Amino acid sequence: MSDIKPLATETVLLISSKNYSSWSLRGWLLVRMSGLAFCEQQVDPNDENARNELLLRASSIRVPSLIHEGVQIWDTLAIAEYLNEIKPRAGMFPKDRQARARCRSISGEMHSGFEALRSTLPMNLRMRRANFPLWSSVRADIARIEEIWRECLTTWGGPWLFGEKRSVADVMYAPVCTRFQSYGVKLDRLSEQYCETTLAHPHMVEWAEGAAAETESFTELEVEF
Repeated sequence: MSDIKPLATETVLLISSKNYSSWSLRGWLLVRMSGLAFCEQQVDPNDENARNELLLRASSIRVPSLIHEGVQIWDTLAIAEYLNEIKPRAGMFPKDRQARARCRSISGEMHSGFEALRSTLPMNLRMRRANFPLWSSVRADIARIEEIWRECLTTWGGPWLFGEKRSVADVMYAPVCTRFQSYGVKLDRLSEQYCETTLAHPHMVEWAEGAAAETESFTELEVEF
């Protein structure tokens, strides 16, 4: 990313593949939620660093990366906190202290956990695989995600995890909804409704349209079994 030199007044979000990159989707949704005007710039799909991150071969995630007023921020949670600072009226975190603490906790859990889900069900918006076989470790991840969703939706009343307004937590779990759709994962009714709400949001529809228009294909992420 060192060769990216936007103007000092330019706000740029660097993203990777819209079809395959869950982190890029999160970063893009966060900036859209904040209301900050920006230009998106897609890194070369053949860039070695970008490819390593997509294939989980990198120890850190540097895409997406937000460049704003000469400041560069990477890592989705860092981007979320930065946007919350400069756009406090966007209400990216819940107003209630208890809800806000839970929002940060489950966002962090998504950020650092669910390794089996990530590696076994890679994000691929163009894929549809009914009755995809799920290992026990993946089932455990899915069960925990459903537990998180049920607790939040019943406590705060939905349709989003913390009530009537989307939050950073909804962004963090949005790519999970695409995975469940791609691999035909069967969910409890409340979780299924939450996924339907997430996937129908205009920002998600816009991103999915961009993913469908991409021509690049990563054979390593086209699951065959």
